[in-house]
Formats: sequence, structure tokens, C-alpha cells
Amino acid sequence: MSTGAAAGSAEARIAGLRAELRDDRPAVATPLPRLSWTVQTPGTDWVQAWAELRSDGETVRLEGRDSVLVAWPFAPLSADDVRTVEVRAASTTGEATPWSAPLSVEAAFLSEGDWRAEFIGLASPLRAAQPVRLRRSFTVDRPVRRARLYWTALGAAAPQLNGTPVDDDVLAPGWTAYRDRLVHETVDVTVHLVDGENVIGVDLAGAWYTEKYGFFQFADRVYGDQPSFAAQLRLDYLDGTSETIVTDATWSASDGAEHVDSGIYAGETIDATLAEPAWATAGFDASAWPPARIDETATPTPEARIAPPVRRIEERAVEAVFTSPSGGTILDFGQNLVGRLRLTVTGPRGTQLTLRHAEVLDAGELALRPLRNAAATDRITLAGTGEETFEPRFTFHGFRYAQIDGWPGEFDPSAVRAVVLHSDLTRTGWFSSSHELLDRLHENVVWGMRGNFLSIPTDCPQRDERLGWTGDLQVFAPTASFLYDSAGFLDSWLRDLALEQQHRDGIVPMVVPSVLPGFGGGAPTAAWGDAATVVPWVLHERYGDVDILRDQYPSMRSWVEAVLRVSTEGLWSNTFQLGDWLDPSAPADQPAKARVDSDIVASAYLARSLRILADTAALIGETDDAARYDGLAESSRAAFVAEYVTPAGRMMSDAPTAYALALRFDLVTDVRMRDRLATRLAELVRADGYRIGTGFVGTPLITDALADGGRLREAGRLLLQTENPSWLSPVTKGATTIWERWDSLLEDGSVNPGEMTSFNHYALGAVADWMHRTVAGLAPAAPGYREVRIAPRPIAGLDHAQARHLTPYGLASVGWRRDGSTVHVIAEVPANTTATVALPGAAEFTVGSGSHGWSFADAVDHVSSVSYGLDSTLAEIIDEPAAYEALLAAVAKHDPGKADEIRRGTTWSAGRRVDQLLMFVSPALSSEVATALAAVGSREPEVAH
Repeated sequence: MSTGAAAGSAEARIAGLRAELRDDRPAVATPLPRLSWTVQTPGTDWVQAWAELRSDGETVRLEGRDSVLVAWPFAPLSADDVRTVEVRAASTTGEATPWSAPLSVEAAFLSEGDWRAEFIGLASPLRAAQPVRLRRSFTVDRPVRRARLYWTALGAAAPQLNGTPVDDDVLAPGWTAYRDRLVHETVDVTVHLVDGENVIGVDLAGAWYTEKYGFFQFADRVYGDQPSFAAQLRLDYLDGTSETIVTDATWSASDGAEHVDSGIYAGETIDATLAEPAWATAGFDASAWPPARIDETATPTPEARIAPPVRRIEERAVEAVFTSPSGGTILDFGQNLVGRLRLTVTGPRGTQLTLRHAEVLDAGELALRPLRNAAATDRITLAGTGEETFEPRFTFHGFRYAQIDGWPGEFDPSAVRAVVLHSDLTRTGWFSSSHELLDRLHENVVWGMRGNFLSIPTDCPQRDERLGWTGDLQVFAPTASFLYDSAGFLDSWLRDLALEQQHRDGIVPMVVPSVLPGFGGGAPTAAWGDAATVVPWVLHERYGDVDILRDQYPSMRSWVEAVLRVSTEGLWSNTFQLGDWLDPSAPADQPAKARVDSDIVASAYLARSLRILADTAALIGETDDAARYDGLAESSRAAFVAEYVTPAGRMMSDAPTAYALALRFDLVTDVRMRDRLATRLAELVRADGYRIGTGFVGTPLITDALADGGRLREAGRLLLQTENPSWLSPVTKGATTIWERWDSLLEDGSVNPGEMTSFNHYALGAVADWMHRTVAGLAPAAPGYREVRIAPRPIAGLDHAQARHLTPYGLASVGWRRDGSTVHVIAEVPANTTATVALPGAAEFTVGSGSHGWSFADAVDHVSSVSYGLDSTLAEIIDEPAAYEALLAAVAKHDPGKADEIRRGTTWSAGRRVDQLLMFVSPALSSEVATALAAVGSREPEVAH
């Protein structure tokens, strides 16, 4: 092994400075915004000794290394404040950076009591969830220094000033727990004002607020029947005076004109023959518009937004057009995405277009059955005024394919674009390797996150659901935090989670916001409710945020106490659970019927949440709680071992998820017992033919449990498996996102007949975090990556792999490449951090920031010459891919059905031989198998660790 660090010149500079958790706008939601900065230098071993911050002539010096989420050192911001902040820093060797570029920090919040706007809507709606237009004119008679619009909605709105949209946000202000929490937008609209008459216009639709939630025919509205809007426009004049225009009865309201109907699940109906051009400008005659209705619904006072909004992120062109068997024109965008269509069309007045959306095709037609009650259909009527452009405003769809009916004349694919929507998060993580399918899998994980991080973290974006399932996010949070800067997004969602708990005596609902009030009988559900403890801890681990733990601590404690009330002597058992949801062995109509007992899942999560809560309490200074929960955590862990782990090293449920939980949650601490459990887990994985045998709970844990237990080979085989069920099986079928079920698309290309079939569910993509941390070898060793862990573990089947992550301290990367029997590693460690390096076959060591390179011998087992035949064990066959393929090929030549039966139904154990597997086949077939297996032998296989 060799080590080295590249030297460089000392030209350090501040590469980035931001306030709080958003970098898309300068607005902050708190009077005391925390500051973070990164240093970039070509030198090595750069550690900050001090930093200076200056704002409006005041300079504050801070001693030490802290550069992430540093407390605001100046006087608190007041509402409407705008400050400029700069930073410079110096290293322990005396190298100082220049001052950074100035950062504008703008208070986006209002002072307590300043929110005076009333919610307004349509006075006499004709039907539920009717789109609305609101309007108010006002006069500007003197120079304006600054104008800010604060607004929110029960629904989704698109404000404009003098006919120009005030921002580029979509579906704003998004979905929150409406009865407890609303967010307001803060937009500087100074540039949109004109002298004289001005007009505020608002398009408004029900969106999530008026949607019906539930399953099958039991869906109903949870919040309200009609949308409403509230806003206040503050005008600060150069003469020092100010005025505020608020929503009240002086506003006018009309129906949505061309926006006839809109729903999240249903889609949108647009009739351009009803359009009212320039309705939001001063020249429009709105005298016939009736006064707005004052909505008397009790609402919480809105708070400033902390998460980035939904925006149009990109557009995708049509990749292919074809005609379905029924004669429909179907567009293929080449990627399962979330958004809607924008089309430009010319046709006669009254021409009607129908746009339907689906993720996959079934027999050449749109597969609409998986959408269940979601129509996902947009309808457009042309005005006939020449070239017209349309894009729905208050809905979104999950789709790769779209069918357009009614297009006038010859269809032009260039006239249609797919507009991709999601919360505007900053990309921070990347992975690449020598394996094309694995790279596509990772890309599918990214697209799955993009489609489901839309205002809230949803389970799926296409059917009549799109809900914030807590269990999905709980397992995916580490992956999300690597791929995108998710801190503000998840902080916002956790606030809703905590508020929803308060209505349930600490129990976390399975979906947040809570719109399935009777689902699950109101009982705590393991792995789902544990999002209350796990997600804040992940945010602390990945972003170095202690404040998120302080803020969420009451929620974390409330959840654990709710579980303790239904547990006995440290065990959580005999209650309703979803368990290891969607274990592939579960019947299609019983997805909770997993191989592992749900009591094992529940008790493991109780012990884990207790441990997280104890560690959190200690970290934030809750010493009494820390002592109490530490004791309960140890008691629960010991009870788990006593109840579910045999002295021989078996789990009472002899299923992979049981072992993965015991190992990955550190419930078993004895070294020898852990080795026995890891051995048995590896045996089970091999017995399953290196195919997935775990559900939502076990799948994110199993590769870690294997690799940590010294079974990297088995973990690698599992990751690179292409037979169903496996991560790569959907990729071989053309998947461009992560599926809900391993077989959402069956082998014959038809859609799984189950009622619950989605082609965009991110939970099973949580394995990407293991790919980052272990396969590539990049992980946090201290909160926020203040210390990086570099520990690549090359797996068989890969020639190279790399992970890059934009940590809170700057870009970190680890990449390795095989060169014969040597593996070369190149790593980049950000300034003001260190790295612990753990290379195979060597003791751990520490390096400072900068570029580094090492080499080590590739670890392989040289096995003596192996011969395969009818007396070979099935374990030996499955462990040699060539022998496995030879066996199946020989059988398939005579009996394809039998080969498929062997592939799907065989337990590949060390106690069973090939001749026993073939005991009911013809002697001729057995002889051919023997010949095929013999041709595989007489060589020395190499198995990478």
C-alpha cells in the first residue's frame, strides 16, 4: 500500500457563503439566520483557526474551526431587514482568505401581530373546488423604495402584478398540515410596480386543500370544499411612509374563466374560449366582478417558508411517437417523470384536446389501471386565435407516456414538451461505476427522488395517493441527504409531523400531512412512526445540524413515549403493524405478510428509537432524559436478544430482515454472536439465489449488514443480481425510476395485476446510500462531514466506482479503479475537514484536506481447482455464476418450464446436491447437465471480498 497527498500553492478563498438552509433566494425565515461558508484552496491540511464576519460596518471575530451553521453574531434581523454579510477566514498556519463576495440576507418574516390579511374566495361557487380569480387595483402616487408581497393560500395560487407573474414558483405555497401550519411566500415586487393604477391578480385552485383522500370509494375531502387566498402588499415609499394592502372585502372575485376545473388527481380542464385577456392589468373592466367572499375558517397565522418551492426544473422533448392498437397517438418522453405537458397548437375555435398520462404501456396502450381513481387527464379547448400555448397550472402527473386525442391536422412532436416539476433542491451527490446497469439504477433513484420530493416527500406521484408516507422517507432519508440538499425541505416536513402528532397523543400518523385519519386504527406503527426519531438524527449526521434535534426533541420523545405505552418489558409486540412491507414472498393482496415476524420489526425499532433519543438528549443537554432513555435503550436491546436470538446464532424468524435488523441496529453486541448471525444471513441470501428476500424495512439494511459482517462478496452479488426480485431486474426491463414492487412489470411485459402497483416509488432505492458509503467509500465520520470516512470496498463485477458529494464543507470525492491485482484510490477532502481512511488490509489512518492517492492489493480468494457435477452442492453451483448458467441452459434445452421452476423455486443450500434437484427428470437430461457442469470446472475461480 502506498499513500500520498498532492501539494499545492496556498491561495485559499471563500468559495461559498449562505444563510440558513436555502440558497435559491436571499430570504431567511428567522431573525437569527445561521451562516455557513466553505473554503477552497489548492493546498493541503487547511484547518480554520479563526473567521471574521462583517455586516453593515460591524465586524465579529470567531475563534476555532466552526464554519457550518454558525450562530448569527449580529443583532437579530427585524421584519423587512436587508443585511449584507461577508466572511473571511484564516488557517492554523496563518494563511488568510480575502473577504468573500457579499451575501444579501433578507428577512422574509413578519413581526408578531403584523399578519392582518383575511382569507378570501369566490362568493357563490357553483361546485366544489372551483378555480377562482381574484383582483384588486391600487394607486402608486409617489416613488416606491421597496414593495413586498406576503401571501399564502388554502390551495395553490399564482399571483401576478400588472399581468406579470411575481415569481417562478409552481403549486405554491405547497402542502402543509393546514389546520396547524401555513407558510407564506415573501416576494419583492418592486420592479413590477408602475406609476398610477396597479393591479394584483391571482389565479387560485384547490390543489391539495380541496382534494379527496382515501382508498377505493371511501375517498373524501379532509380540509375544505373551496380554495381561498390571503395576502398583504407592503409599499415603502422613498419619503419614509408606508402602506399595506391586505386581502379583504374590497377585492373582487370571479370564476376561473378558462381554468374551468382543476384537481391534483383529476387533472385540469382549460377552455380558451372563455379567456379574459389582460384581466390582471389596469385596462381591464372588472366592474361586473362581485366582491370576494371572506372565509371565516379558523387558520393558523402563516409563517415564512423555510423549504425551497416547487419550480419548473427542466423540459424534455418527445423521443418517439407511435399509434396504439386502438388508434391513439402516444408520445414517449424516454423517462418516467413528474410534471405536465406544455403544447403549442393551432386549430379551429372549439377544437378539444384530451391529454392522458401513464407510466408504462400494457399491450401497446396506456396502462391506466395502476392510476386507480386518478384520472390524470387534462382537457383543452382551443380559442382559434392562431398559435396557442397551454400548460396546466395547478396539477401534476407521473408519466413517461402521454396520449393526445383531438390534435388538429398533422401532429408535430416538436410542439409538445414535458415540463419536469419538483421542489427546487440543489443537487449535491453523484455516483458512477464501470457497470452500466448499476449506473442506470442510481439514475433511477435520482429520478425517483425528483418525482416524489414535490412540496412534501411522497410515496408515488401518479395514482390517487401521492401522500407523505413516513416509512418511505424514514428509510430513504440518508440517500436523499446525499443526492440533494434536503435539509430545509425535510425540516419543513418534520414540523408538520410534530404538529400532527399533537392530535394523536404522540402517535405519528402513517402519512404526513395526515389525511387518512382512520387508517391503521390510530395505533403506532413501527418503521413508519419512527421517522420522528430517525429523520432528525439523519439530518444531524449529514448536515451537522444540532438545532434540528433541539427543535424536534419534543416530537422524538413524544413518539417514543407513545410506543412505550404499548410495549412490555422492552418489547413491542402483539399490535397492528405493517412489518416488512412488500416482502417479495408476500401474497400480492397481503403485502404485510412477510417472512419476518412483525414483532421483531417493531421491537427492533423500539430499541433503535430509544438509542437515538438517548443520544439526542445527551447531545442537547437533557441529562436526566439521557440517563433514563439510555437505560431503556439497553433494556430494550437486551430484551430483543433474549426474546428473538437463539444461543446458536439464529433468529426466531429465520428471515434475512430479522438478521439485518439485529446486526445493523447493533442489537447484538457480542462479537462472536454477530459473526454467527452474519454467517446465517449470508447463507439465507445464497439460498435465495442472491435475489432479494426483504421488504421495505429489510432492503435498505441488508447490504450493510452483510458487508459489515465480512460478507462483502454476498452483498455484491445481491447488488448486481439481474434476476427478479433484484434491484437491477427492473433496469433490465427498461425502468427509469424505482418501482414499488420488484415485479411491477411482469416477465411477459404486462403490468402486475395487484391493486397497488407504482412505477415510481423511491423507498427501495435506499440502497444507493450503501453504494455511496461502501461501494465507492465516501461517508460522514462526524456530523456534517466535519470528518470524512474514506473506506472503498471494491466488489466483484466492478472495475471502478466513484462517489462525489457536496458536503457542508465543500466537495468530497472518493474513486477507485482496478489495475490488474492492484486497486488505485483517489480522494478529495474538503478544506477545514479531516478524513479517516480505512483501506482493505491496512490499519486506519487520518489525513487532512486536499487531494490524496493510495494503492492496495486487490483482495481475492484463490480457490483450488473446482470440478462441477451432479454431486456438487447447490451452494457451490449458485456461488459460481458460470455453473449456474450452465445448469439452467442444459435444462432449458429440454424443458424451459423446468428451468424456470429451478430458477424461481430452488433453495440453493449446502446440504442439497444437483442430482437431488434433478431426481424427477429423465436420465438423458441428467447426463446433459453433468456434461455441461463438467465443462465449467478445471479452473481457479477468483472471488473478490
